[in-house]
Amino acid sequence: MLASKKIIIIGCGGSGKSTLARALSKKINVPVYHLDKLFWRDNWQMTSKPYQQKVINNVISQDNWVIDGNYGATMTLRIAAADTIIFLDRNRFVCLLNVFKRFIKYKGKSRPDMHDNCPEKIDFDFLKWILTFPEKRKPSIYKMLSASKGSKNIVILKNSQQIRLFLASFH
Repeated sequence: MLASKKIIIIGCGGSGKSTLARALSKKINVPVYHLDKLFWRDNWQMTSKPYQQKVINNVISQDNWVIDGNYGATMTLRIAAADTIIFLDRNRFVCLLNVFKRFIKYKGKSRPDMHDNCPEKIDFDFLKWILTFPEKRKPSIYKMLSASKGSKNIVILKNSQQIRLFLASFH
């Protein structure tokens, strides 16, 4: 059970960050912010890093929140403000399967956690990012988590059962 109400959720694409963020937000009754929705503009145009930092500063100044997404330009700000860091450390092939399921479900449409005019897509760079996440991204995430140990509540969830049990711990 979490005492905090300032929570960030990070993990590979397709790990379930947005799904967990929505469910957790409902369970603990705090607003949820999806970085994909905040940082992308029409037709998959990314906002500038200064804009992203301004948006995050506005969000983290609030009393409570759940924020999902990675985005290195704002990671330090979010970690500093968060009470809890949840890392979805899922198998890359589970993430790929989830991305393909999401593509089929939202093909031609924008998903709820994405900017309105960004229809779901899969491209080579995104697939490569997922496939290389364990080698290229995960070590730095664990280093960051280790540096935050003691000052932040760290939750690492590796599979669907752990995620379900984690959510079930909130009544």
